Amino acid sequence: MRDRLKAALARALPLPVAGDRGFKDEGPAERRPAAVLIGIVAREDGPTVLFTRRTAHLTAHAGQISFPGGRIEPDDRDAVHAALREAEEEIGLDPEKVDVIGRLQPYDTGTGFRVWPVVGWIEPPVAFRLDPFEVDELFEVPLAHVLDAANHRRGSFEREGRRREFYVVPFEHYEIWGATAGMIVNFAAALRDIDEGLPS
Repeated sequence: MRDRLKAALARALPLPVAGDRGFKDEGPAERRPAAVLIGIVAREDGPTVLFTRRTAHLTAHAGQISFPGGRIEPDDRDAVHAALREAEEEIGLDPEKVDVIGRLQPYDTGTGFRVWPVVGWIEPPVAFRLDPFEVDELFEVPLAHVLDAANHRRGSFEREGRRREFYVVPFEHYEIWGATAGMIVNFAAALRDIDEGLPS
């Protein structure tokens, strides 16, 4: 599975920068760089993807579901280093447990970030330790569910007379939406050349 995912990501054609639809002119002219980890855990009953629920008191994206990640700091060597550092800080994931198998095209958010998604393969056993200030919950979603286009739905709302469209990927009682769902859709698009039934 790991090798097939890695090969598919390597074959994926470079795509233009994707992003939230609606508020393209919001945010700074020079977007702030950030990185997230799309962590795939090799569970016995099928691979899963790691997600966090942010704590309710944070000033940005409070209570929302996201991938582990954050801003790329001046001391970070690159987006991969930033994604692994943030994952270690937020959920206690040892960077040595992550085999980076690819990256996706950057994703521009309506809040002014350009996010670089890093895809990592994680072989159990693996331990997590949540930062209670930033992370309220860590949970896993089957990769099959994440990649299934039938679960990629559209939502929208209006703000100040303007309509914003976004993706929603529901799972059980969770609603993954916005930039995180958009990156899920991009991830699935990058893997479309894998034969059906891959994420079993």
